[in-house]
Amino acid sequence: MESQESGKIYSLMATLTIVLLLLANSVASAFSLELHFYRKTCPKAEIIVRAVLHRHIQQDPSIPARLLRLHFHDCFTTVTSNLLCFHISSCFHPKQMKELIKCMIRFCQKSLIKLMMFESYIVVQGCDGSILIDSTDDNIAEKEAPPNFSLRGFEVIDDIKTELEKVCPGIVSCADILALATRDSVAFSGGFSYALPTGRRDGTVSRMADAHIPSPSITVSQALADFQSIKLDLVDLTTLLGAHSIGFCHCGFFIDRLYNFKGTGLPDHEMDSNLLNRLRQKCPTSTLQNISIDPNIFMNEGTLTPFKLDQSFFKNVLNAKAILHLDQQLAFTNVTNKIVSQYVDRPNLFRKQFSKSMIKLGEVNVLTGKEGEIRLNCRKVNK
Repeated sequence: MESQESGKIYSLMATLTIVLLLLANSVASAFSLELHFYRKTCPKAEIIVRAVLHRHIQQDPSIPARLLRLHFHDCFTTVTSNLLCFHISSCFHPKQMKELIKCMIRFCQKSLIKLMMFESYIVVQGCDGSILIDSTDDNIAEKEAPPNFSLRGFEVIDDIKTELEKVCPGIVSCADILALATRDSVAFSGGFSYALPTGRRDGTVSRMADAHIPSPSITVSQALADFQSIKLDLVDLTTLLGAHSIGFCHCGFFIDRLYNFKGTGLPDHEMDSNLLNRLRQKCPTSTLQNISIDPNIFMNEGTLTPFKLDQSFFKNVLNAKAILHLDQQLAFTNVTNKIVSQYVDRPNLFRKQFSKSMIKLGEVNVLTGKEGEIRLNCRKVNK
């Protein structure tokens, strides 16, 4: 008899859980991004973003690379919440069916609002501008995580937000500002653009522990697993790595390839010898002992267009001149090698696919509708 009662309870729990999750999912998907989201509420929003960004790029041509990286790190943050399981398990008493039902009702009343914010509480925290939030006395923000130490470009987003607040106070989200500024960075550095859907809302959670960025020393298979976790595929992975045609990288991210690759005491034999010698001059072994002297190295070392987003990165991959281990591995996987070769021969194909992949990246687990908030200051959540 008791086992039958327990079975009913488990069945009820499973049913209620599924219903709640389906309800939450339907609410989250009831709103979606759209082109020209601010056409009525702030018609000059995209013009203002582009104008402020242009001023910054004129002073610092590395800004596009910085914003591309900032946007990527924002979208790649993952959060797994035990909210639902915690409430159910804390209520569960096999011999108390009525109490269980009452508890489930209390859970619905108290937590359904949070549960309805499905993507930010239950599955993944994506492109929600959480990377922009500063730490507080009682919280260490995700920008403080080691992979995010060298992120730059926050001041650009701050300046854009300031200008937008003058014209359209409380309308344009920080998440959209970052996505739009990144889109326009591609236009300024690569000479091509794409139509970007907007309507993102800002997240209210930013924790160092939630930062999860693929390491530059992992394999293509490992990186693909990370990309697939946010619904991006091998084509997206290969294509988005093309952003490494611009910007800088610290020696610490690849110095093992120069002196002690995989503990062999030897450099990575897959690296071009001329590139190896140049990098050794710029990244001496003393860099290992003193991170403060770790210099910036052009990602596209040796090219004539270090600030131009183009297919030159893929040429370097085929010529064993990619700096990062992950980048170089694109040459040794059949599928990625084919994609890389196509981009070298057909630059328009790269630009077209890069645009598609950036749009996909920018739609990873966004907050929309009434989820999240519109931050008045991109560095802190509203009171």
